[in-house]
Amino acid sequence: MISQKAVLRVARPTDHLSVITKMYIDGLGFVLLSQFADHDGIDGAIIGHPQHSYHLEFTQHASSHADSYACKAPSPDHLLVFYLPDEAEWQHACECMQQAGFLPVRSANPFWDVAGKTFEDVDGYRVVLQHRAWTL
Repeated sequence: MISQKAVLRVARPTDHLSVITKMYIDGLGFVLLSQFADHDGIDGAIIGHPQHSYHLEFTQHASSHADSYACKAPSPDHLLVFYLPDEAEWQHACECMQQAGFLPVRSANPFWDVAGKTFEDVDGYRVVLQHRAWTL
């Protein structure tokens, strides 16, 4: 069993490291926790909140070209979902996502559109801001 003290890191590649890092920092209010350059040919950024037990890591091969799209999302169902039950917080978060450059899109799964909004980043990966509390 994994300890409750474990930290979850969601890592994914991108061809737009600086753009993606800025989008997620500005859109979700994250901070840059760490970054690295040319670690065995890979550059990266780790973002999140220092007090949370999860963070995101974006990596890019140092030789990648910005227009290669090699790291485009394989499907529109690749989602990060954040549950935001507070109306004001949810509205503010949706505004921040658009201001950061995320595009609002219809979700591939209509469930997410009932009480949430789906946003797509420049790689085609999606973030859902769900206006509900998380319940089992």
